[in-house]
Amino acid sequence: MNEDVFNMSVRKFLKKVGVTSQREIEAAIRKAVENGSLTGPAEAKVVLSVPAAGLEVTIDGTIETE
Repeated sequence: MNEDVFNMSVRKFLKKVGVTSQREIEAAIRKAVENGSLTGPAEAKVVLSVPAAGLEVTIDGTIETE
């Protein structure tokens, strides 16, 4: 395995995930706050899956608005 190619590919994927996730979360939270369906912190969950490597990890967290 070419470590440089592998590392760059992982970084590129994570950058795409980060940028897309932030955009989607911000839009959804703003909309929920504006329409009154969210008044406090929002529980969040991401499932990271790489089926070919047998990986499935769940990451839980909280998104604060105040």
